[in-house]
Amino acid sequence: MTNHHHIQSAFGTLSQAFAPLKCLIVAPRKDSFSFTLVDENGIACHSERLYAEQYSQAAPLQAVIERTRQSLTA
Repeated sequence: MTNHHHIQSAFGTLSQAFAPLKCLIVAPRKDSFSFTLVDENGIACHSERLYAEQYSQAAPLQAVIERTRQSLTA
């Protein structure tokens, strides 16, 4: 699977994990991308850059999701 496919898959996972927040992909690069979570008022709640080792496998991506959820509730 290419990095593009991994990014698309990760984007879908992130979008589902943080619904109803809107998940935006910002500044995709060859092996990394930034995602920003935006609330219903258009206010960014969280932004983070992910690299291939964080999104190409389920366990590291799940760790990102859990860490982000914790930061959103803090």
